[in-house]
Amino acid sequence: MLSKTDTERVLSALMSRGGEYGELFFEEVRSLTVLLEDGKIERVLSGTDAGIGIRLIFRGKTFYAYTNETGTRALAALASDLSRHAEGGGVPVVLPASPAVERNPSPVRLPPSAKGIGEKTALVTLMDRAARGVSPEIRQVRATYGEAERRIEVAAHPAGFTTDQQTFTVLSVQCVAGNGGGLASGYESGGGTAGWEFLEEFIPEALARKAAMRAVSTLSARRIPGGRMPVVLSAEAGGTMVHEAIGHGLEADLARQGMSVYKNELGKEVASPLVSIVDDATVPWKRGSFGIDDEGTPGERTVLVENGVLKGFLHDRLSAMKEGARPTGNGRRESYRHKPIPRMSNTIILPGTVPPGEILRSAERGLLVLKMGGGQVNTVTGDFMFEVAEGYRIENGKRGDPVRGATITGNGPGLLKMIDRVGSDLGFGLGTCGKEGQGIPVGDAQPTLSIGPPWITVG
Repeated sequence: MLSKTDTERVLSALMSRGGEYGELFFEEVRSLTVLLEDGKIERVLSGTDAGIGIRLIFRGKTFYAYTNETGTRALAALASDLSRHAEGGGVPVVLPASPAVERNPSPVRLPPSAKGIGEKTALVTLMDRAARGVSPEIRQVRATYGEAERRIEVAAHPAGFTTDQQTFTVLSVQCVAGNGGGLASGYESGGGTAGWEFLEEFIPEALARKAAMRAVSTLSARRIPGGRMPVVLSAEAGGTMVHEAIGHGLEADLARQGMSVYKNELGKEVASPLVSIVDDATVPWKRGSFGIDDEGTPGERTVLVENGVLKGFLHDRLSAMKEGARPTGNGRRESYRHKPIPRMSNTIILPGTVPPGEILRSAERGLLVLKMGGGQVNTVTGDFMFEVAEGYRIENGKRGDPVRGATITGNGPGLLKMIDRVGSDLGFGLGTCGKEGQGIPVGDAQPTLSIGPPWITVG
C-alpha cells in the first residue's frame, strides 16, 4: 500500500474539484484452490491478486476506476481524471498518522498458508475415500478445498483511514449416486472466516459421508404431490429461506429504487410476531463476518425485524447519504475491481423458545426440510423459490419417507407471517451470494421453524 503521504496526495487529487466523498480501496488476496474429481487431483490453483479501487461520489452519483498499478504518479493521474466529474472547490486531505484496526470477530490461530500443499490435497483425498465408502452406489465424487487470505485498507475523505485482514477457508463435496433407476446428487460444505482451525468444527470425513448419504437417500426417494401443506424447516437446513424471503429486499439500494416489496413497510408488520431477524457481521468465525466492511465501516449487528415489525435496512455509505441514514457496515464488494453496494453479512432469524422436537411432533402431516438447495427472489414482488435438497414426508409428527424434486415457492412477507412456531436451536449455512455480477461470502441461519402451509411444487 502507499505511504500516508502518498495516500493523502492521491486523495487530494481525487477531491481537487470537490465531491461529497472520495475513497481509495486497497486489496491484496492470496488464494489457493484444490479440486479432486474421479479420485484424482485435477487442479491446484494458487495466486495473488492486488490492486486499488478509486471512487468519487458527487451529487449522489458514483464515479469509479480501478488499477493494479500502485505507483503514486499513476494513481494520482487516475484520481485527477475522476475528479473532473465534480464541480466546485477542492480541499486537501489529511489522514490520521496510521490506519485504525477494528476488532476482527474472527481471530486466526493458524493461517492456512502455514500448511503445505500435501496436507491440503490430503483433505480432498480423504473426503473422496469417505464418500465412496458409504455405498457402492456412489458413482462420482467432486471434492474441493479453498482458502483465501485477504488484506484491505480504506482511506477516505471524510470517513477516515482503516485496515483489516480476513481469512476464509472452505471444504465442499458433491456426490452422485446411481443405479438402474437413475441418478441423484448430494452436496455438503463447511467453513467460515477462520484459519486451519476450522477443521475442529468441520470434519472432512463427516462432510463427505453426509453428502454421500444424502445422494443415496435421494436415489430411492419418491416425489411428493404438489400443493399446499405445512412445512417444518430444520435448523440444520441453514438460512436460505431468510436470505431469499427478506434479506435481499432489505438491501437499501433496492428499496430506494422501488425494487423491493418492503420499500414502504418501515414500522409495519412484515412477519409473524414470533419472528425477529438481524444481520450480524460480528458473529465469530462465520462466513459473512468481518471487522470492517469494504468501505471501512466497522461490522455490526443490525436489527432488521423485531417481533414481526420492520425496523431497518442494510446501508452502504451511498444509500445512507441518500436516505439521511447512517451506514450499517454493509458496503461490500467482490474485489477492488468493483464498487461497493449494500449486501448482507450473516442474516439470522433469532431462536425462539420451543424445543425443536416438539415442533416436529406437532405436525400431523407435511414436509420436513433438512437441507435447502439454491434459491432466488423477485425483490419487487417478494415472490421467491428455493429447492429442497433433502426432504421427508411428515407422518403423524414423525419423519417419514424421503422425497425428491420438491420446491417451496411463496411470497416473502406472506410466508414469514405463516411462521407459527420458532425453535430454540440455531443452525448456520454458508454460501456465495450474487448481486449485480458480484459474488461475496455470506452466512445465514435460522432455528427450526413451523410454516404452514406454503405451496410445494414438484419439478
